[in-house]
Amino acid sequence: MSGPASRVPGAGSLPPELRGGVVAIGNFDGVHRGHQAVIETLSTLADREGAPRLVLTFEPHPRTVFRPQHPVQRLTPAPLKARLFGHLGVDAVVEQRFDMDFAAHPAEAFVADTLHRDLGARHLVVGYDFRFGARRQGDVDFLRARGAELGMAVTCIAPFVDEGANTVSSSRIREDLMNADVAAAAALLGYRWTIEGTIGHGAKLGRTLGYPTANMVLPDDGLLAHGIYAVRLRRADGTLHDGVASYGRRPTFDNGAALFETFLFDFAGDLYGEAVSVSLFGFIRGEERFDSVEALVRRMDLDSAEARALLAGARPLSPLDAAVAF
Repeated sequence: MSGPASRVPGAGSLPPELRGGVVAIGNFDGVHRGHQAVIETLSTLADREGAPRLVLTFEPHPRTVFRPQHPVQRLTPAPLKARLFGHLGVDAVVEQRFDMDFAAHPAEAFVADTLHRDLGARHLVVGYDFRFGARRQGDVDFLRARGAELGMAVTCIAPFVDEGANTVSSSRIREDLMNADVAAAAALLGYRWTIEGTIGHGAKLGRTLGYPTANMVLPDDGLLAHGIYAVRLRRADGTLHDGVASYGRRPTFDNGAALFETFLFDFAGDLYGEAVSVSLFGFIRGEERFDSVEALVRRMDLDSAEARALLAGARPLSPLDAAVAF
């Protein structure tokens, strides 16, 4: 399994050996199949030109900066995004700090300063609807014209559509996850949606039920539907463990803050404080309140059996899925 792409904190911090690269520009939240098509073009151009493969993205997400009262629900936080890009062969992800000052830069400054001076880009790869600069005054035509003057070629990528001829987008994937349709989300992503976090201490109710769990707090409680999922957990050492996870507020007990609680099959270790990733393979049922602990445990036994069966038949959706979840 390949490692993550290097993370560079801004275009002005790019190491000299990475200058002169082919640069894909965008937010790339989810690194979905459309984004992967962009990276495939990036890789082809970089191989042809013998140049580094770079991605220029923006942190935090520009829409969150412009509308802080409605922050973007992130599919892939920056560290996970860098890991996914690394699996796709990207050398480095330039995480350009995005704030209101940067947003006020005119389009000319973005091209001349960020792309040409700081990155030394030789070829740019952008989407068909790419806009940039203050008041979104820059577009692909502007980029082509100014890039030609500065020695930067531009390749524009058409929208990527799925088998139903619908454009693949991060917003569609968010909607699928909110509706607990992790299979549909995986079809758009090209890999099983994955979360990362550090295992913390919970109320340890699972231990008393014979189902000790590894607990994580998700950064955004509104993105994934509460319920029971078949999952695969990857430890820091790369080992994989199948399991069943409950995401929600434990209505049978305390109805408290939302937790992602994973019970690992055939595992008897201590994961406290360990950074892990968890890939979602299937949705089993919604969150329920049970009249008794005994009824809950009976249902958990059924959930575990269903998750085992689902995971036993799972196969990689793509090379990226194989790297992430297998």
